[in-house]
Amino acid sequence: MYGLVNKAIQDMVRTNFGEEAWQNVKQKAAIENETFVSIEGYPDDLTHRLVRAASEVLGLSSAAIMQAFGEYWVQYTAREGFGELIDMCGDNLPEFLENLDNLHARVGIVFPKIQPPSFECTEVEEENLNLHYYSHRQGLTPMVVGLVQGLGKRFDTEVDVTQTKSREDGDDHDEFSVKYKKASATPRHC
Repeated sequence: MYGLVNKAIQDMVRTNFGEEAWQNVKQKAAIENETFVSIEGYPDDLTHRLVRAASEVLGLSSAAIMQAFGEYWVQYTAREGFGELIDMCGDNLPEFLENLDNLHARVGIVFPKIQPPSFECTEVEEENLNLHYYSHRQGLTPMVVGLVQGLGKRFDTEVDVTQTKSREDGDDHDEFSVKYKKASATPRHC
């Protein structure tokens, strides 16, 4: 994975739990780097070590860490220079989810060795869709839940994400039911 992912994990831990927690995570994960270079590739194992260490240090499950990270990732990447690219991929949650593969193709220009997952939306209806997630990487499925929740916040949309199929149960990909409702505007009083 690219260093941008590891930098985001570092930033999430520091922001939400403090510098001491990050130093403990880094030590437990046996990370010697003082900094991660955003556009440099790192072994997936390093990222998995960071997540396991954060789980132990923070007393949260790895799934909870990944879900929180997914939500944080949406904010983080927007701040790190990808906000305009994110804005170009949709004006609302379902439109954005339908354009995730296009987003990854554009990101591939900056990160040429990226091995992104693939997403497909089916049964798109008013306030409901099925999101199919295909990835060669293991252990990132909870991140998808967090990503959709983070995107819900970005688009001011209430979301409920439920996993309906899992590779861990023998399916060929993961699938999620995404129910969404655009938050209503607060009425203004004169």
